[in-house]
Amino acid sequence: MSKLNQRVVRHSPSRGAGSPDVWGIYEPDTGSIQYICADPETKQAALIDVVWNFDPKNYRFSTGSMDQVLDLVRENGLSVAWVLDTHPHADHVMASAHLRDRTGAPNAIGAKLPEIAGIWGKIYNLPDAFDPAADFDRLFAEGESFRIGNLEARVMLSPGHTLGSITYVCGDAAFVHDTLMQPDVGTSRSDFPGGSTADLWESIQAILALPGETRLFVGHDYGTASRHEPQWEATVAQHLAVNAHVKAGTRREDWIKRRQDRDATLALPDRILAALQINLRGGRLPKPENDGQSYLKLPVNRF
Repeated sequence: MSKLNQRVVRHSPSRGAGSPDVWGIYEPDTGSIQYICADPETKQAALIDVVWNFDPKNYRFSTGSMDQVLDLVRENGLSVAWVLDTHPHADHVMASAHLRDRTGAPNAIGAKLPEIAGIWGKIYNLPDAFDPAADFDRLFAEGESFRIGNLEARVMLSPGHTLGSITYVCGDAAFVHDTLMQPDVGTSRSDFPGGSTADLWESIQAILALPGETRLFVGHDYGTASRHEPQWEATVAQHLAVNAHVKAGTRREDWIKRRQDRDATLALPDRILAALQINLRGGRLPKPENDGQSYLKLPVNRF
């Protein structure tokens, strides 16, 4: 029986001093993986890329995924120190604002978000709609560090999927979002506005230069023709050995052509035009109008 249409939770335990406990929570509607990264000593945790569920047929929201994540936090005796996102997601709506309100923890994303907001502000013809500095408590730049309990985490700028995507590295765990997929799948797309295939190659090479035992936690999984169970963890060494797109010895020009040819066949995610308009507000809906309802603005014949 396929587990790709079920919520799945797995624990990747700490390997010892300086190594975090990691829980991955699979969200089946979008194939997204949400994470809890926790210090085993202090029980402080960061929530990473948590989903606010969105039904694109009826334009309704629900909180099942973030509720599940917070239930895991409570069940494991954790306290939330950070609410983190790796980039403004195109395929799901982020739970950042809601989790900040529910936990009291600061929320954060990459420092290049204002540049991404500028691109999409033009696409939506909403030049003044987005103010990342107001909607996020921290905008992390390349090389910045912060603490999750006694663990130090650092930020790597990892552009390509978006121009401002970031990777969080905490001990022997790295949350690499939409750069790599699982080794049997390969890599992620780079064709959204502001994306760059060449930049994504460089970002992936920087990730694969981490120590070989580093656990890489990807942002999405959709299974394969032969694998019907979601996966999201593999080591740097495993990717270098068998990644379908970028294993050791892959030539840059060959990968760029393969990635661009593949991206040319891909449709937009069905949630993108709604999701980005909300995610660029930190996961908040637009201000309600005089009837008490919030409305989204969607460009017609733009893509």
